[in-house]
Amino acid sequence: MPILYLRKLTGKRRSPHANRHLAGYLCFVAGAINAGGFLAVQQYTSHMSGVVSAMADNLALGSFALALDGVGALLSFLGGAACSAVLVNWGRRERLHSEYALPLALEAGLLLCFGLIGGNLGQHQWLFVPATVMLLCFIMGLQNAMITKLSNAEIRTTHLTGMVTDIGIELGKLCYWNAAAPARTPSRTQARPLPRVLANRRKLRLLVVLVTLFFAGGVAGALGFKHLGFSATLPLAALLLALIAVPLTDDLRSRWRTGSLPRLAARMRQRVQAGALRRRR
Repeated sequence: MPILYLRKLTGKRRSPHANRHLAGYLCFVAGAINAGGFLAVQQYTSHMSGVVSAMADNLALGSFALALDGVGALLSFLGGAACSAVLVNWGRRERLHSEYALPLALEAGLLLCFGLIGGNLGQHQWLFVPATVMLLCFIMGLQNAMITKLSNAEIRTTHLTGMVTDIGIELGKLCYWNAAAPARTPSRTQARPLPRVLANRRKLRLLVVLVTLFFAGGVAGALGFKHLGFSATLPLAALLLALIAVPLTDDLRSRWRTGSLPRLAARMRQRVQAGALRRRR
């Protein structure tokens, strides 16, 4: 990928074109995580409406342990969204080029760790399933909040209910027959003629592409988990790291030139040395 393209894709200067492209990548990743996660723990983790409905069902049936698992999943999604907002706002206060890349960096790190150690945790099923559900819900909340904040709440990437609804609305407007109004005698009290009903074809194309990419990601994630196991998350982490590499590198270079990184490294060394001295005493 060209450097300029990647800088625009996840940098702080946004454009509708960059937002659409980034949403496509993230829809693919979300679909892969959601489908692969289902094969791992038999539960989808990207949409909270199903989680809340399952909580209500389990509570009514007396399955309190499963209801508590749902509470954990809901709080994890909520925590991921809150964490994303904190990272974006902190990056904005620090005037970082990577203010929107920071949540994706955390998401990539979590996927990387999950892919590397997930197979070893499978032996502890009592801990593995709830922890995996909470981790994947946290990741979904993290990603969805980032793209929501980036696009001013115009785009979502982790669930399709809103997108499919918008597709239906645009299709309804596309099929609407704008018949000519019958001729009437004009009068001062007569209302102005209503505007023609027209579909937003660009929005319709974008939504169809995003839903298709989510589906393609789901197929890729399911096949990847089937053949590779937990290592299937490693390519997803690599893709996210590739998307955010340029703005993160820009920040590291600018901080190094201004001396921020050397001062931070010196402070960290001083703290480590002070801690070592205290332990010796």
